[in-house]
Amino acid sequence: MALTAAQSTIVAKARSVGGGAIGVALSEEVCSYLVAVIIRDLGLEGEFSDPLPDVLPFFSTHPLSGLVLPDTPFLPLFEKLVSLVPDAASYFGCLATLHKARLKYEAILRTQPIPTIDQVGPRSLLQYGTLTPKGLADFLLWRKWIYDIDNRAAQETGYVFEPIIAASIGGTPVSASKSPIKRSSDPRKGRQVDCIRPDLKAYEVKLRVTIAASGQGRWSEELDFPGDCKASGHIPVLVVLDPTPNTKLSELSRAFQENGGEVYVGDDAWQHFNSLAGVVMSRFLETYVHEPINSLLQAMPANGDELPELVLKMTAQELYVAVDGETLVTERSLTQAAEDANDALPEDVDEVLSGL
Repeated sequence: MALTAAQSTIVAKARSVGGGAIGVALSEEVCSYLVAVIIRDLGLEGEFSDPLPDVLPFFSTHPLSGLVLPDTPFLPLFEKLVSLVPDAASYFGCLATLHKARLKYEAILRTQPIPTIDQVGPRSLLQYGTLTPKGLADFLLWRKWIYDIDNRAAQETGYVFEPIIAASIGGTPVSASKSPIKRSSDPRKGRQVDCIRPDLKAYEVKLRVTIAASGQGRWSEELDFPGDCKASGHIPVLVVLDPTPNTKLSELSRAFQENGGEVYVGDDAWQHFNSLAGVVMSRFLETYVHEPINSLLQAMPANGDELPELVLKMTAQELYVAVDGETLVTERSLTQAAEDANDALPEDVDEVLSGL
């Protein structure tokens, strides 16, 4: 069975190299692995005449490089899958996007350079004398390196989280330059939107809203979003995955409701997503978004004033992390330069899952 144009586009996007110096393309063996995972997820093993070998779990301690299925041609397997379940093409597109993001972040950990003392030196005045100059220099370099890779994680998560949520519920993420939502403060400028659906609902999706303000200007921007949506002819929708109540969440929810919007928090958020996603994509959201996030939230320390012991070591060959009895070792190689990070979504964010 020949693929449709949309399905072919999804495959081409998965197998293409992403933008930047450490973009990732998925090989035939990786794509076959992802299809086998989907077949298992959807309980379709009995529909295939040739039994598929067992494959490693998508989320595991195994190296990402080992998530392959050799000696199994990809396209025939994919064509059979989408002939059985057409929505599996969207499932594959989202899973491929997530896997490429995980591979890319692994490359970031491998290549992110150690900061220079010129970047952190002046900050030593705040703690000079509390450690030896050598000890303080080492601490400042570690602190800056962790800050850098955390910023990269936030950036890369935005690149993948918003597109797969949007694709799952039948919408598209929109960058500021292409956005139909204009700023009331300057109508020449658009607003980046996590997801816009064909029914003109404009989504702001958050893991959580904390009580700590992120700066008065930034919070004012948050509160202006629903009004800008309404003025631009769209319905603002706030989705917050963590149900923990606080005054900031209440204030933001009120702003959406006062502008004719909708608010979904906690379990209501996931139920709302599932109501839009359909049976197949609801399975994807549950397995690859809801369960991982929920398990992390449940694993947060009950005592927020304490953290377990952390050991960090970096050589030219590897990064070693030990936390609370668990270890993570990542190969290091600076032959490949990590990309410069920035806060804005890429201009082609609406094309990340093109064809869906």
